[in-house]
Amino acid sequence: MSLMEHSAVRPVTAVAWTSNSSTCPKDFTLISITEDGATANFTRSFAMKSGYYLCYSKDLKGGMVVSDIQLISDKDSIPHGYCFIAEHLEAKASVWKKKRVCVRMVPVGSVDTAVLDIKVTAKSKMMLQHYTYVGDVHGYVLWCRKGHFSNPMPQAKPRSVSLNLHQLSIDQPVAPLPLTPSNPPPPLPNNKLSQRRHSLHNKDTGDKCADGSIPGLTALDGVPFSLHPKFDIQANGTALQLNSQLNNIRIKSLQDIKNEYNYTFAVEESAAKRIRPSVPAEGVPSAQ
Repeated sequence: MSLMEHSAVRPVTAVAWTSNSSTCPKDFTLISITEDGATANFTRSFAMKSGYYLCYSKDLKGGMVVSDIQLISDKDSIPHGYCFIAEHLEAKASVWKKKRVCVRMVPVGSVDTAVLDIKVTAKSKMMLQHYTYVGDVHGYVLWCRKGHFSNPMPQAKPRSVSLNLHQLSIDQPVAPLPLTPSNPPPPLPNNKLSQRRHSLHNKDTGDKCADGSIPGLTALDGVPFSLHPKFDIQANGTALQLNSQLNNIRIKSLQDIKNEYNYTFAVEESAAKRIRPSVPAEGVPSAQ
């Protein structure tokens, strides 16, 4: 496979059974002819005129791809991570259940290899190159080809750069551009003004500044300031008492403090100079 073919290949995203082209879902490819030229109609018996065909899709809108295909019998349990393929059949039509086709569906971003194509041959010794044998079901042989696929990543749309961005330079500072009529500041609607602000505006029109602007208003405007009677010194008569106490305070100098707290330790010195009386020993008469 050439590089161009490799880049254009898409994986199989769904596999299903269908009765005919009218019941085949949109974006699905119906396998009507086998590779060796026979009709790929999986009929239950020769007496039945209606049958069913195998179809597959390569639509990546669902975000899932088929990573593997297996054929199991009715006595085998379905492998972990696999599911039976869907059935888009006419009324009263059914699929042979002794052997069933199951696929493994994985997210498209989790793998880089998947099932790229599905083919059907009659039950013969015909071999398909580069295809893997899946199994035989009701007189037909199912084949699949696995390989790398191209995951089309979404490309970002190019954005147009305005003229102002082209004029920007790192070396030279650019002065701020003035407001243009195409982008004026949003006007404030009249109905959003509160009734209090409207009355203050009418009342304080004469108190405007020289430039015509209104001074800043706060929530405390017009509220009188007063102290609580508990902290009003002049009201409870304690001001005179405090003033008299402050007048009686005498500031002492360093010499006054030394004279006041000067202690000579004369009592301790006289007590230390006293002679302790002697105690006479037992049996020895004391001197008269």
